[in-house]
Amino acid sequence: VHVDRDAAALRATARDLERNHDLARGALNVLVRNIVGPHGIGVEFTPRLQDGTIDTDLADQLNSLWREWIKRPEVTWQRGWASACRIACRSWLRDGEMFGQLLPGFVPGLQHGTVVPFSIELLEADLVPLDYNRPQDRIRQGVERNAWNRPIAYHVYKSHPGDLFPAVNTLWPDVKRVGAERIVHPFMSDRIAQTRGVSIFASVITRLFDTKDYEESERVAAKVAASMAAYIKKDAGLDVAGTVDAPEERRQMKFQAGMIFDDLRPGEEIGTIDTKRPNQNAAEWRNEQLRAASAGMDVGHSSMAHRYDSNYSAQRQELVEQNASYMVLGDEFIGQFARPIVEAFVMTAAVAGLVRVPRNIDLAQLTSAEYRIPPMPWVDPVKEGQGVKLQRENGTRSVQQIARERGVDWRDVVRQNLEHEQFVREERARLGLPDTAEQTTE
Repeated sequence: VHVDRDAAALRATARDLERNHDLARGALNVLVRNIVGPHGIGVEFTPRLQDGTIDTDLADQLNSLWREWIKRPEVTWQRGWASACRIACRSWLRDGEMFGQLLPGFVPGLQHGTVVPFSIELLEADLVPLDYNRPQDRIRQGVERNAWNRPIAYHVYKSHPGDLFPAVNTLWPDVKRVGAERIVHPFMSDRIAQTRGVSIFASVITRLFDTKDYEESERVAAKVAASMAAYIKKDAGLDVAGTVDAPEERRQMKFQAGMIFDDLRPGEEIGTIDTKRPNQNAAEWRNEQLRAASAGMDVGHSSMAHRYDSNYSAQRQELVEQNASYMVLGDEFIGQFARPIVEAFVMTAAVAGLVRVPRNIDLAQLTSAEYRIPPMPWVDPVKEGQGVKLQRENGTRSVQQIARERGVDWRDVVRQNLEHEQFVREERARLGLPDTAEQTTE
């Protein structure tokens, strides 16, 4: 695949596959579920003081503002943080890239969704033209770079090129220059100097199309086999002169259950067409194609094929190995999409005076945060839970680490446990029952 020449066509083909091929759509669903999940990229703020400790008061302020901001993070107010992460991740994987514009502070005509004056605008890859090249200005594929090859600006259409009525019908009519500090650009890349992204379908697109065509052929053949077809076979060595039907005497034989052919003439017999369908090897062939395609797309084969017939050890081994792929993709997505947005959110909140920033804060750690992707699911919760408990008891894992690996904030776990204990004490007191601690002592 050559990005300059093929990326746009590949992007369109990948979108067509998603719309019209269940396997491609299912593979994308699996990837998005394991990279982003139902709650979006998890964020836990950890701003640190100069002595290296976490400023819990500032962290609580940021967490409170964040919980409110993620309800309406983007300009249309139609997507929350989780939904925005999912559609961004889906576009990143399917199209090879997507863009987001960071909009802090006052923006003419824009009303921010929460008290924090900051919003993001999600942009499809089509809005940065692949064929916008001006070598004299170091602009290639719509991206302007400096002498060190670092992006310093993006040239973006003011309206979608697919709109029916563009603003002005001239060459590059509505392209605007946007500084790189205001753009996030997650893109799939395999080359060091790559400028634009290529769809994750690139290496498997032919295989998916072949599988789709083969399955369609098998379905048609099975439908033909289900509709019984027959023909009249005549003995070529028999004199059948005068037995050819006259046009007005041509016979019509209609099939019905249990029918008997009693209108055959000398030298004739009934033959049936055997299509050899359904093909007994079709399922295995399809499964092997899915196995190869899943490897090329970094998606679990069992999840893509929806076949979970392996034993515990094999299933867990697949999950462990596959989870490493999801973690790599998750780290890429966090670094290119989530982290720049979170850092811009923190700086906007601080500049707007919505948080108290202490004097002894380490400015380099003001935007520090822990990011979480969905945890690896447990195959056998009893065995997995026993393993976690043992690691906690022998000190090889902390409560914070365990909670983060399960995709939750450990502070919330502690608070909820304390609330539960307090509720139990109050209920026992209301019912006149002894406190559990006193009962244990007795």
